[in-house]
Amino acid sequence: MSTVLYNQEVLTPPVPSATVMVLRDSDQGIEVLLVKRHSKSKVLGGMHVFPGGKLDPADCSVTAERLDQPPQALKLALGEADLDVATACGLHVAALRETMEECGLFIYGNHDSRLPKELRQRLQAGENFLAATEALDLALQTQLIRPWSRWITPRKPSLMDRRFDTRFFVALAPSDHEAVHDAHEVTEAEWLRPETALRRYWAGEMGLAAAQIISLMQLMRHRLAADVMQHAQSQPPIHVLPEPMDINGHRVLCYPGDSQHPNKVAAWAGPTRLTWRNERFEPEGGLDAYLNAHLT
Repeated sequence: MSTVLYNQEVLTPPVPSATVMVLRDSDQGIEVLLVKRHSKSKVLGGMHVFPGGKLDPADCSVTAERLDQPPQALKLALGEADLDVATACGLHVAALRETMEECGLFIYGNHDSRLPKELRQRLQAGENFLAATEALDLALQTQLIRPWSRWITPRKPSLMDRRFDTRFFVALAPSDHEAVHDAHEVTEAEWLRPETALRRYWAGEMGLAAAQIISLMQLMRHRLAADVMQHAQSQPPIHVLPEPMDINGHRVLCYPGDSQHPNKVAAWAGPTRLTWRNERFEPEGGLDAYLNAHLT
């Protein structure tokens, strides 16, 4: 697939958003849900991403009574001292809402498998997510989604002409219903092993943004989906602000631990620099650098 590389500096503030790496176990190892953005989408059109989207003002209106954790606990979980409590709660709600809207998965404990369909019908009719879940007596189980990382698009984005401040969450897939893409914002939904997704990306069979690439690489360090959830609970989310630059005619993204990044402490094991060439982000060492990062 052909991708346009943007070079213009974006001066507007990054838009708060949330995305969820929904996980399940298979005989071959962890699988993660990836959805394909509609080709006409203004943001990463035609590319594969984790379910997610922008924070809606309504998300921040959730009351403490609707949550399974104290609002202050949700703020602490995100590890952002300057974040207000209402936005922290809203980001968790956005993560649940976007996963439901884009692929029909409601992250919830044991419940009637008919409820996701009823909830989807209400949302398609234009009902607010909070109102719809309340009408169906569905609690917002924020303990089932755990903050994983925070990615802030730099002022000089590479694959889009806008900036986002995205909080990545991890969650276990509900066992009693399947993902169904909405056919509006996303046109496909498929479960893939992280290694398989990276191989397909390298072969030019699917498009991925850098944040998805690094996240897939990190998931390969874990054998079971429950291990990922435990890891997320055991440490604060990593905060990543890529440092973009142009070197020898190539766009280069540097990450914490790289010699050209202000933060010299590596945030993960594996590549700390990606170079855009051959219509893809390439680390030093090629595909093996992605696939073997979990062995270091």
